[in-house]
Amino acid sequence: FQYLKRFDQGCNLDTFHYKAHSVEGNPAQCLQQFLLHCGITDPSWSELRNFTWFLNVQLRDCEASVFCNPDFVQDTLHGF
Repeated sequence: FQYLKRFDQGCNLDTFHYKAHSVEGNPAQCLQQFLLHCGITDPSWSELRNFTWFLNVQLRDCEASVFCNPDFVQDTLHGF
């Protein structure tokens, strides 16, 4: 949710890192973001769960990768 919210606001996601147990927004805002970005017109709960699980895994791996660390790559992969 936090990444999607910042993406919609046009924030630089290269420097954002999720902080465990941090809470932003409310459940209705969270659901609205997922519905907006999941790519399915009328998703089931299972489809939303799969979307959020996949997105979470990808973002966690991205944050852990040295190749996605702006301090390491500097400006060589801007916008990647």
